Formats: sequence, C-alpha cells, structure tokens
Amino acid sequence: MTAIETVGPRLMLSPTVHVDLHRVWESAHQVTEGTGPFPNDGASLVSDLSRELLPGWYEDWLILERERWDQIRVYALEALAQQYQSTHQYLPALQAALTAMAVDPIRETAHRIVIEVHLAEGNVANALKRYHDYRAYLRRELNVAPSAQMNQLVRDLSPTQL
Repeated sequence: MTAIETVGPRLMLSPTVHVDLHRVWESAHQVTEGTGPFPNDGASLVSDLSRELLPGWYEDWLILERERWDQIRVYALEALAQQYQSTHQYLPALQAALTAMAVDPIRETAHRIVIEVHLAEGNVANALKRYHDYRAYLRRELNVAPSAQMNQLVRDLSPTQL
C-alpha cells in the first residue's frame, strides 16, 4: 500500500490515507449547519479547531486557505459554544467561545457568548469585566465601540455610563 498515487503527471494522496483536516472540516460544517449529531467529544473538537492550518508555512497559496479555515473554525466554535450554553454546560461553552476569540479577537460574537455565559451563571462582575476589556480593546485597536447588541447585554448591569 502506498500513500501517494500518480495519475498521469499528477500526484495525489491514496484514498486509503485519512487527513485529519478533512475530518475536522466535516465536523465543523455539521456543527455550523446543524446537520449532524452533537459531537460526543466536544472538547476534542474544540482542541482540533484551535489549531492553525500549516503553522510555520509561508506559501502564497496558503493565505486564502488559512482565511477559509479560520472562518469555518470560528463559526463552528461559536455554534458549539451556543449549543453548550443552551444545555447549561457553561465550562465547555466558555472554552469554545474563548477559543473562537483566540482565532479572531476582533469578532464580537464570541465575546458576546462569553458575556452571556457569565450572566447565565450569575457572574455579573465577570460579564462586566469582559465587556470593558473588549470595549477597551476595540477602542485601542480600531477606535470603534462595541455594537448596540453588545451594549444591550450589559446596559442594566452597571450604574455607571457604558
């Protein structure tokens, strides 16, 4: 059995070779589309989705492929976090949302999920701290403010002006 096959002048992986990226990509699509069962080992999927595509490689063709990978993994992590939150599994929800934040720290959705989880647990101080940290980050990096949707999450929690 060989791992590489030739078809004319082209090289390709043998159908017997299994690529972990293909498995994770399929799982991510099932999570985001809601077409598959909830993953039995969500922690393993979160771990797989935390990985960059070919780290240390600097080929031009990878720029678009990394962007595609980053988008699917952020959406899958956020979907996982929301599914965990809806079943009151707060630690896995936080882990998935925090992993999404590490992939794309500017994207607001994962930050909102973290705040929602903290609020669901009754951790108002944690929710407010996360909000203020994110607001400061946006101001420092982009000179913008969080969305109205984000502001609404914490509007009634603090006596001070947001």
